[in-house]
Amino acid sequence: MPARAWALSEWALLPLRVFLGVTFAFAGLQKLADPSFFRSTSPSSIEAQMAGAARFSPIHSLLHAMLPHAVLIGWVIAYGELAIGLGTLLGLKTRIAATAGAFLSFNLFLAVSFHSKPYFTGADIVFLFAWLPLIIAGGGSRLSADAMISRAAAKQAGVASSPLVAIPFDNVQTWCGNFNKGHCKALANRPCSAAHCPVLQHRPQVTPVAIKTFDRRTVVIGSTTVAVVAGAAAVTGYLTTAVGHLEASAVSGEKSTTSSTLAGGGAGANAGTGTTKGTLLGPATSVPVGSAANFTIPSSGDPGIVVQLTKGTFVGYDAVCPHAGCQVGYAPSAKMLVCPCHGSEFLVATGQVISGPAPHGLTPLTIVESANGNLYLQ
Repeated sequence: MPARAWALSEWALLPLRVFLGVTFAFAGLQKLADPSFFRSTSPSSIEAQMAGAARFSPIHSLLHAMLPHAVLIGWVIAYGELAIGLGTLLGLKTRIAATAGAFLSFNLFLAVSFHSKPYFTGADIVFLFAWLPLIIAGGGSRLSADAMISRAAAKQAGVASSPLVAIPFDNVQTWCGNFNKGHCKALANRPCSAAHCPVLQHRPQVTPVAIKTFDRRTVVIGSTTVAVVAGAAAVTGYLTTAVGHLEASAVSGEKSTTSSTLAGGGAGANAGTGTTKGTLLGPATSVPVGSAANFTIPSSGDPGIVVQLTKGTFVGYDAVCPHAGCQVGYAPSAKMLVCPCHGSEFLVATGQVISGPAPHGLTPLTIVESANGNLYLQ
């Protein structure tokens, strides 16, 4: 091992490979383990996330067109992330995995975090650029399945393996018997140059037959390895999905957010002794103290949410999360409004953001209770 070998690019890229590999594999398994990700009625489903992202995304038309196929897209993304993560972590077809990872990150950037301000608060653009070194340099030969496949194929083909070792050219000049005061005897006393050095240019002769054998064995061993890893990934994904469904069934009676919906009514309605202006949402009894209900805001078509904090005290908000457009829900145990997609949390009383990545709070709405016990949106 040469001095300062840890500083070589092959070792320097290893932490990045591990981080990206673990992150994407975990993201894929997390989606597969969550049944609600594929259930269109869930506010955290891939369909809800795509619909929410379309509100702000520059590719909103494409996202709207893809909504009917949201579940299929969700499966592709989940298994795609798992495949990208495993390929990167193992150093197997690293450039292909990195290219796929960059493509996915770029699409998520356009769909979800395009309007993040400042731009570096969105993770997708960071992941996009983190993939580029692996696309350019590959996975290297350190702890890499690609390198192991290449060495195995070279051994079977009878081709000598030439490991890459970086050394300063000054050392070559010091050791070289042809070097003399800046000139090279082997080059007819011309100036010594790394580009023309006969020592560095020397390579053992390899026959065309050996090259063909090496290429063929590389394809065979590589394809077999990819098939084995793909099979293991498929089994792992299936088992993760099965365990996720079992856990979801075990806690199906527990709800973290309210899901009741107000039927709504017409604009303006007789309210006992007078007339209450606004849009009729429904009876106040549909929203018990400490619970919430959803409705549709007529002016925008956005989902709205109303919560009864104490007896007769109602607050309402536009339920679209300002981060990526997902629909927030009420978590009664925590007494907070929570975005199921990326975890933003908001105060129920004011709608103010407690924790990001949402850049600001929810848009407040005016909810009043009429004398006859109905709720109105003003």
